[in-house]
Amino acid sequence: MDPIARLKKNLAASIAAKQELAADPGRQEIFARAVNAVIERYHGGGRIYIAGNGGSAADAQHLAAEFVSKLARDRAPLPAEALTTDTSILTAIGNDYGFDLVFSRQLAGKATPKDIFLGITTSGQSPNILKALEQCRITGIPSIVFCGRDGGKAATKADYCIVAPGAATSTIQELHIVLAHTLCECVEAAVFGG
Repeated sequence: MDPIARLKKNLAASIAAKQELAADPGRQEIFARAVNAVIERYHGGGRIYIAGNGGSAADAQHLAAEFVSKLARDRAPLPAEALTTDTSILTAIGNDYGFDLVFSRQLAGKATPKDIFLGITTSGQSPNILKALEQCRITGIPSIVFCGRDGGKAATKADYCIVAPGAATSTIQELHIVLAHTLCECVEAAVFGG
Protein backbone atom coordinates (compact mmCIF):
# COMPACT_ATOMS: atom_id res chain seq x y z
CA MET A 1 0.00 0.00 0.00
CA ASP A 2 1.41 3.39 -0.89
CA PRO A 3 1.95 5.93 1.91
CA ILE A 4 -0.90 8.24 0.88
CA ALA A 5 -3.41 5.38 0.70
CA ARG A 6 -2.25 4.08 4.09
CA LEU A 7 -2.52 7.54 5.63
CA LYS A 8 -6.07 7.94 4.29
CA LYS A 9 -7.00 4.47 5.58
CA ASN A 10 -5.62 5.24 9.05
CA LEU A 11 -7.29 8.66 9.15
CA ALA A 12 -10.62 7.10 8.20
CA ALA A 13 -10.26 4.48 10.96
CA SER A 14 -9.37 7.16 13.51
CA ILE A 15 -12.28 9.37 12.50
CA ALA A 16 -14.73 6.44 12.58
CA ALA A 17 -13.59 5.42 16.09
CA LYS A 18 -13.91 8.98 17.36
CA GLN A 19 -17.38 9.31 15.82
CA GLU A 20 -18.40 6.04 17.47
CA LEU A 21 -17.29 7.34 20.87
CA ALA A 22 -18.99 10.69 20.23
CA ALA A 23 -22.27 8.86 19.54
CA ASP A 24 -22.16 6.55 22.57
CA PRO A 25 -23.85 8.13 25.62
CA GLY A 26 -23.15 5.05 27.76
CA ARG A 27 -19.38 5.31 27.39
CA GLN A 28 -19.58 9.07 27.80
CA GLU A 29 -21.45 8.69 31.10
CA ILE A 30 -18.86 6.27 32.47
CA PHE A 31 -16.13 8.71 31.43
CA ALA A 32 -17.96 11.60 33.15
CA ARG A 33 -18.24 9.59 36.37
CA ALA A 34 -14.53 8.75 36.20
CA VAL A 35 -13.67 12.42 35.70
CA ASN A 36 -15.78 13.38 38.71
CA ALA A 37 -14.04 10.72 40.80
CA VAL A 38 -10.64 12.23 39.93
CA ILE A 39 -11.92 15.74 40.74
CA GLU A 40 -13.27 14.49 44.09
CA ARG A 41 -9.87 12.98 44.93
CA TYR A 42 -8.06 16.21 44.11
CA HIS A 43 -10.52 18.22 46.22
CA GLY A 44 -9.78 15.79 49.07
CA GLY A 45 -6.02 16.26 48.85
CA GLY A 46 -5.29 13.09 46.87
CA ARG A 47 -3.29 12.31 43.76
CA ILE A 48 -3.58 10.18 40.65
CA TYR A 49 -1.32 7.23 39.91
CA ILE A 50 -1.15 6.12 36.28
CA ALA A 51 0.33 3.00 34.66
CA GLY A 52 0.52 1.15 31.36
CA ASN A 53 2.89 -0.95 29.25
CA GLY A 54 4.74 -0.02 26.06
CA GLY A 55 2.97 2.82 24.31
CA SER A 56 0.53 2.98 27.20
CA ALA A 57 3.48 3.52 29.57
CA ALA A 58 4.40 6.55 27.49
CA ASP A 59 0.77 7.70 27.67
CA ALA A 60 0.86 7.31 31.48
CA GLN A 61 3.95 9.52 31.65
CA HIS A 62 2.43 11.99 29.19
CA LEU A 63 -0.72 12.37 31.30
CA ALA A 64 1.21 12.66 34.57
CA ALA A 65 3.22 15.47 33.00
CA GLU A 66 0.02 17.28 31.98
CA PHE A 67 -1.25 17.15 35.56
CA VAL A 68 2.00 18.22 37.21
CA SER A 69 2.98 20.88 34.65
CA LYS A 70 -0.15 22.04 32.81
CA LEU A 71 -2.35 21.17 29.90
CA ALA A 72 -3.89 24.37 28.59
CA ARG A 73 -3.34 27.13 31.15
CA ASP A 74 -0.99 28.36 33.83
CA ARG A 75 -1.98 26.99 37.21
CA ALA A 76 -0.57 25.33 40.31
CA PRO A 77 0.70 21.77 39.84
CA LEU A 78 -1.57 18.82 40.54
CA PRO A 79 0.04 15.75 42.15
CA ALA A 80 0.29 12.87 39.69
CA GLU A 81 2.73 10.02 39.21
CA ALA A 82 3.35 7.54 36.43
CA LEU A 83 4.30 4.20 37.96
CA THR A 84 6.37 3.43 34.86
CA THR A 85 9.36 5.70 35.35
CA ASP A 86 11.57 4.56 38.22
CA THR A 87 13.87 1.94 36.72
CA SER A 88 15.27 0.91 40.10
CA ILE A 89 11.81 0.20 41.48
CA LEU A 90 10.63 -1.50 38.29
CA THR A 91 13.66 -3.77 38.04
CA ALA A 92 13.75 -4.56 41.77
CA ILE A 93 10.09 -5.56 41.87
CA GLY A 94 10.36 -7.35 38.53
CA ASN A 95 13.41 -9.28 39.69
CA ASP A 96 12.28 -10.02 43.25
CA TYR A 97 8.54 -10.56 42.78
CA GLY A 98 7.81 -10.73 39.04
CA PHE A 99 6.77 -8.28 36.36
CA ASP A 100 3.08 -8.84 37.10
CA LEU A 101 3.52 -6.96 40.41
CA VAL A 102 5.48 -3.89 39.22
CA PHE A 103 2.47 -1.58 39.58
CA SER A 104 0.49 -3.22 42.39
CA ARG A 105 3.47 -3.24 44.75
CA GLN A 106 4.06 0.46 44.12
CA LEU A 107 0.40 1.17 44.85
CA ALA A 108 0.66 -0.87 48.05
CA GLY A 109 3.60 1.25 49.15
CA LYS A 110 2.45 4.68 47.98
CA ALA A 111 -1.31 4.98 47.54
CA THR A 112 -3.66 6.14 50.28
CA PRO A 113 -7.45 6.10 50.42
CA LYS A 114 -7.36 9.74 49.21
CA ASP A 115 -5.88 8.70 45.85
CA ILE A 116 -7.09 7.25 42.54
CA PHE A 117 -5.51 4.95 39.96
CA LEU A 118 -5.74 5.01 36.16
CA GLY A 119 -4.61 1.94 34.25
CA ILE A 120 -4.15 2.05 30.48
CA THR A 121 -4.30 -1.23 28.56
CA THR A 122 -5.46 -1.60 24.98
CA SER A 123 -6.28 -5.29 25.47
CA GLY A 124 -7.73 -5.02 28.96
CA GLN A 125 -5.70 -8.14 29.74
CA SER A 126 -2.31 -6.82 30.94
CA PRO A 127 -1.48 -8.92 34.04
CA ASN A 128 0.30 -6.08 35.84
CA ILE A 129 -2.64 -3.71 35.29
CA LEU A 130 -5.05 -6.40 36.51
CA LYS A 131 -2.95 -6.87 39.66
CA ALA A 132 -2.90 -3.08 40.16
CA LEU A 133 -6.70 -2.98 39.92
CA GLU A 134 -6.90 -5.76 42.52
CA GLN A 135 -4.57 -3.75 44.77
CA CYS A 136 -6.87 -0.75 44.45
CA ARG A 137 -9.68 -2.83 45.94
CA ILE A 138 -7.40 -3.89 48.81
CA THR A 139 -6.19 -0.33 49.41
CA GLY A 140 -9.69 1.10 49.05
CA ILE A 141 -8.96 3.53 46.23
CA PRO A 142 -11.12 3.97 43.15
CA SER A 143 -9.78 2.74 39.83
CA ILE A 144 -10.23 3.76 36.23
CA VAL A 145 -9.13 1.81 33.18
CA PHE A 146 -8.83 3.02 29.61
CA CYS A 147 -8.92 -0.07 27.41
CA GLY A 148 -10.08 -1.30 24.03
CA ARG A 149 -11.84 -4.17 22.29
CA ASP A 150 -14.26 -5.76 24.80
CA GLY A 151 -12.52 -4.36 27.89
CA GLY A 152 -11.00 -7.72 28.77
CA LYS A 153 -10.68 -8.78 32.41
CA ALA A 154 -9.95 -5.16 33.37
CA ALA A 155 -13.58 -4.27 32.69
CA THR A 156 -14.67 -6.43 35.64
CA LYS A 157 -11.96 -5.20 38.02
CA ALA A 158 -12.05 -1.41 37.53
CA ASP A 159 -14.61 0.92 39.08
CA TYR A 160 -14.78 2.88 35.83
CA CYS A 161 -13.97 1.16 32.52
CA ILE A 162 -13.89 3.29 29.39
CA VAL A 163 -13.56 1.12 26.29
CA ALA A 164 -12.11 3.00 23.34
CA PRO A 165 -13.53 1.96 19.96
CA GLY A 166 -11.27 0.78 17.17
CA ALA A 167 -9.96 -2.47 15.73
CA ALA A 168 -6.26 -1.56 15.69
CA THR A 169 -4.13 -0.97 18.79
CA SER A 170 -2.94 2.31 17.27
CA THR A 171 -6.51 3.60 16.88
CA ILE A 172 -7.37 2.61 20.46
CA GLN A 173 -4.26 4.43 21.71
CA GLU A 174 -5.28 7.57 19.79
CA LEU A 175 -8.61 7.54 21.61
CA HIS A 176 -6.84 7.03 24.93
CA ILE A 177 -4.94 10.27 24.36
CA VAL A 178 -8.21 12.11 23.61
CA LEU A 179 -9.68 10.68 26.82
CA ALA A 180 -6.57 11.59 28.83
CA HIS A 181 -6.43 15.16 27.56
CA THR A 182 -10.15 15.63 28.17
CA LEU A 183 -9.79 14.22 31.70
CA CYS A 184 -6.99 16.65 32.48
CA GLU A 185 -8.85 19.59 30.92
CA CYS A 186 -11.95 18.86 33.00
CA VAL A 187 -9.90 18.54 36.18
CA GLU A 188 -8.11 21.83 35.51
CA ALA A 189 -11.44 23.61 35.06
CA ALA A 190 -12.98 22.05 38.16
CA VAL A 191 -10.04 22.62 40.47
CA PHE A 192 -8.94 26.04 39.23
CA GLY A 193 -12.16 27.48 37.80
CA GLY A 194 -13.16 28.40 34.28
